Amino acid sequence: MPVSPDIRWIDNAAALDVACADLMDAPVLALDTEFFREKTFHPVPALIQICAGGPAWLIDPLAVECTDALRQLLTNDAIKLLHASSEDLEVFAHWAGVLPAPLVDTQVAQSLLGEDAAMGYQRLVEHWVGETLPKEETRSNWLERPLSDAQLSYAALDVVYLLEVWHRQREELVRQQRLEWVMQDCADILQQSERSEASDGQWYLRHRQLWRLKPQQIEAYRLMTTWREGEARSRNLPRGWVVQDRLLYAIAERMPENRFELAEVDDIKPTLIKREGDELLAMVKQARHEDTVNLPPAPLSPALPPFKKRLKALKQVVNGEAQRLGVAPEVLMRRRELEALVVANMRAETPPLPTGWRGELLNAGLDDALKAFSA
Repeated sequence: MPVSPDIRWIDNAAALDVACADLMDAPVLALDTEFFREKTFHPVPALIQICAGGPAWLIDPLAVECTDALRQLLTNDAIKLLHASSEDLEVFAHWAGVLPAPLVDTQVAQSLLGEDAAMGYQRLVEHWVGETLPKEETRSNWLERPLSDAQLSYAALDVVYLLEVWHRQREELVRQQRLEWVMQDCADILQQSERSEASDGQWYLRHRQLWRLKPQQIEAYRLMTTWREGEARSRNLPRGWVVQDRLLYAIAERMPENRFELAEVDDIKPTLIKREGDELLAMVKQARHEDTVNLPPAPLSPALPPFKKRLKALKQVVNGEAQRLGVAPEVLMRRRELEALVVANMRAETPPLPTGWRGELLNAGLDDALKAFSA
C-alpha cells in the first residue's frame, strides 16, 4: 500500500516563503506540476508539488504567485528531480520565470538503465519501490477548488516516491558508471528549453515529408510554420487553433498566388482564408521570389537506395552499441540524427557526429561506416 503523505497546502506568499526556508538546505528536491493545456499555447499551472523527504508541499498557483524565495530555491545547488520533464519545465518557465536547475529527469535516468526509453512514473515506482500507485486521478480537473483528498494524495505521492526512485537509480548509475551521462543529458534538456522561442524557425524540420518539396516550397513552409509558432505564443492558443501543420504543408505544396487558389487547398476553411489568407499568401510570395542562392538544397529522398544503404550501416553501429549497453537504440541516436549523417555524407559535407559521451562511444564506428561509402 502507498504511504499516507504529510501534505502541506500553500495558498499565500508568506506560507510559500516559510516552505522555501524549510527546504533551502535540502540536497535533492523532488518536483512535479499539474496543469491544463487544452485551450492555450502556454500550460495553465494548477498545482506545484515539492518534497525533500519530509512533508509534500502543494503550492496553489491559482492563489499565489511565485516568490523570489521560490525562485532562489529552484535555482540553488540542490538537484531538482522531475519525471518526463519537458512540459513541467514549460510550467516553471512560464509561472516562475526560471527553470529548475541542476536538473535530473528520472525518465532519462531510466532510459540509460534499461531498454524502456520512456517509462511512465507509475511503472517506475513499481519497478524500483514495489508500490502500485493509484491511477484514478490522472485525468481529473486540477483547476477545481477545493481539490479532493484523493487528488491531494495523488499529487503528493508524485513527489514522495520520486526521491526514493532516484536514490536507487543513482546507486545503479554509479555502479554502471553512467551517472555523468545522465547529468550531461539533463543539462542539454535545460539548454533546449531555454531556446524554445529561438527554435521557432526550426519547427518545419519536424515534418517527415519535406523531401517531397522543392526548395521554394520548403521555404514557404518554413516561413509559415515560424509565423504560426509566434502567433500561437503571442495569442496563447494551441498551434493547431491558429493553423494546422498539415494545412501549411498543403499550402506550400500548392504555392497559391491568390485567394481563389488558396481556397482550392484541401480542407482549408473560408474562416481561415478570411482571417489569415493575406498573411499566408504574402509568405508564399516571399518564398517564390527568394533568390535560389539563399535557399537550401533540395532534400534527399530517404527512399533512394544510396540513402537506405548508408542509414542501414549507421543503424547497425548504433544497434550494436545499444545492445552492448542494454538500452534502446533511440537513446543513443534518433532516426533524424542518423539521417542528418547520411545527408552530410552524400553531399560530401562534414558529418554532424554526436558529442559528449555518445560521441565517445559511437563516433569511431559511425565514421568507419560512412568512410565505406566515401571511398
